[in-house]
Amino acid sequence: MAVICSLKEAVAEHIHDGDAIALEGFTHLIPHAAGHEVVRQGRSDLTLIRMTPDLIFDQLIGMGCARKLIFAWGGNPGVGSLYRLRDAVENGWPRPLALEEHSHAGMANAYVAGASNLPFALLRGYKATDLVKFNDRIKSVTCPFTGEELAAIPALRPDVGVIHAQRADKVGNVLVHGIVGLQKEVVLSARRSIVTVEEIVDRLDPPANSYVLPHWAVDAVCVEPGGAYPSYALGYYERDNRFYIAWDAVSKDRDGFGAWMQRHVLGTADFREFRASIDAAAEAKA
Repeated sequence: MAVICSLKEAVAEHIHDGDAIALEGFTHLIPHAAGHEVVRQGRSDLTLIRMTPDLIFDQLIGMGCARKLIFAWGGNPGVGSLYRLRDAVENGWPRPLALEEHSHAGMANAYVAGASNLPFALLRGYKATDLVKFNDRIKSVTCPFTGEELAAIPALRPDVGVIHAQRADKVGNVLVHGIVGLQKEVVLSARRSIVTVEEIVDRLDPPANSYVLPHWAVDAVCVEPGGAYPSYALGYYERDNRFYIAWDAVSKDRDGFGAWMQRHVLGTADFREFRASIDAAAEAKA
């Protein structure tokens, strides 16, 4: 049953050291604010799960929060490498990082299996890749009806599923619209869930290409305007491509990365500078 609370309270209540946490949002609605609160509360030994780990996972990994990454593709979209991810894998800094790599289709099916309370996912896939050489959790089973060999992978059942959405109502029903990705499946597959939203409204009025997560499927709803920035939230703000480009230089150097995180995530700036720039741009358009 959804409780409307602060993000600080939600992370303290639901995310613990050693948890497996999924932070999903495909292209938009990426839960950056929630990831920053995890950093601020000093969580460690986490297994991070995301189909496309990008900037927020680079930050979590660089701050030493993670011991393992389950993923399908990792990089700075449109720019290049994630330097904090690479440093952890290649040099064990700030701590060694175990990898479990899948395909996008594999992870999508694994989330669906978890949401369906099934032990594993089946798909036609992996056969044309080298992933089976590096991931011993990819198995095969024979279809009892056709004799076809299929790939099998464990269902994803995170301890905590974290997503960002546009709106919630006053009892905690959550509206997601636009590119819906696997956010619904993440919440339904997780043992606990946190949803950050742009605003709480009296009535949701779902538009086309949307769905509503019922309040009984969500544990915590937190109002975090700009909570997906620098990704975008359809209907609220656009993706800040300049930020993604700038992150390449910020993250390349350990000291520079640490200074940036201290100022904008751990320090008093607390990301407000960047959110203010969004508001200024919106006012200029108006």
